[in-house]
Amino acid sequence: MDFHRKEGVVYKTLLQWVSLSAARMQTTRLSGTTLLFSLAVSLAASLRISPSRCQFFELDSVSLSCEDQGSSAGGRVWRNTTEGRSSECGADWGKLRGSSCNISTLYPSDSGVYWCESGSGEHRHAVNITVHDGAVILESPVLPVNQGQAVTLRCRYQTPPSNLTAAFYKDGSLVRTEAAGEMTIPAVSTSDVGLYRCSNSELEGSPESWLAVRVRLMVDISIFKPSLPFLPPPLPPPPPSLCWSLCCWLVSLSLWSLCWWCCSSGRDVKVVGRELLPEM
Repeated sequence: MDFHRKEGVVYKTLLQWVSLSAARMQTTRLSGTTLLFSLAVSLAASLRISPSRCQFFELDSVSLSCEDQGSSAGGRVWRNTTEGRSSECGADWGKLRGSSCNISTLYPSDSGVYWCESGSGEHRHAVNITVHDGAVILESPVLPVNQGQAVTLRCRYQTPPSNLTAAFYKDGSLVRTEAAGEMTIPAVSTSDVGLYRCSNSELEGSPESWLAVRVRLMVDISIFKPSLPFLPPPLPPPPPSLCWSLCCWLVSLSLWSLCWWCCSSGRDVKVVGRELLPEM
């Protein structure tokens, strides 16, 4: 049973909703007129899967746990299977051992969406797990990867074939064929987001897994700056000759004012040094 193929657009929409509900916009740096935002998925109380992959063979085992940063008690593990039933670990599936939920034997009916739920009912993280009853599965990152990071997708075989060459597909279209059975994307970008699967010429293909990318947005905030009114340039300082002429004119005006005051009051004036003083 191929859970991804069965759900189609509904599955893709669910994963996009989960990614948006778990995402947060965080300001990381302010330099000049450029504001850098990081659209990051919060890893607090995230679902940890061991072994760390989204696809498993039938009869494989898996351990799930909800962990806060620095704490092992991050919540309870829940799931919604292809049968449309939501239940908590330990109810009718899995066994609780401390903070872990262990499934010793996986079957295709265990395929579905698994997440962590807090005591208040908050959904903190979700991962789609597919259990395949075939011979090929795809190994891909469980969590979203940072934009620009290298990512390797591998075809995993229950019984290795004589020819390891694998073809890798994205959203149903062939990307390329790799002789070693693994494909590396040197620097992932938003254009690499999608459903991936692999196939081998001797064996059937794997189910599809969603590759999510954690992006960064560069926003130029210079467009938000208000336009300033036009201001004329400042006037240049006056030349030294003008300053000297102005000082001489002020001194002459002061002397003339003093003489006029003395004459108008009928007093004699005598010169003392360089100052004019009225004679008492």
